Formats: sequence, structure tokens, C-alpha cells
Amino acid sequence: MTCSQVQSMIERNGAVVLSTGQYTFDRYVYTRNSCQHGEVTRNKWVPTKDVRQCRVRVCIDPMILKFND
Repeated sequence: MTCSQVQSMIERNGAVVLSTGQYTFDRYVYTRNSCQHGEVTRNKWVPTKDVRQCRVRVCIDPMILKFND
């Protein structure tokens, strides 16, 4: 899929689970409304058919950000 196709699918569905490898998957969201209570969104860049860095968003626990700073 191209970057715009991935981003459109996420926007259309609110959240999607996509393969990130042979046995791995990740969940990408359009807004924080698709996250669990207390989670925030963080930008992530994934490779797509047309670009090496396509911006998507993932939900994370904000405490992870405190420990990674």
C-alpha cells in the first residue's frame, strides 16, 4: 500500500491493525479517541510501497514518555 492509502484507511476506520513483519502487527490510530483511557498518541514512521517514512499515529502510555526522556 502507498502512504496515502494507509493514511486514508486509518482515517476512514479510526484505527487499523497492520502487519509490520511476518509475525508482528501494530495498531495505528487516527485520533486519540481510538486510544485507551489515559493513553496519548505519538507519531511513528513506517515504510510503505512508495516512501520509506510514512507518518502514522500509535497509542502509548504517557508514563513511557517520562522514562524515555
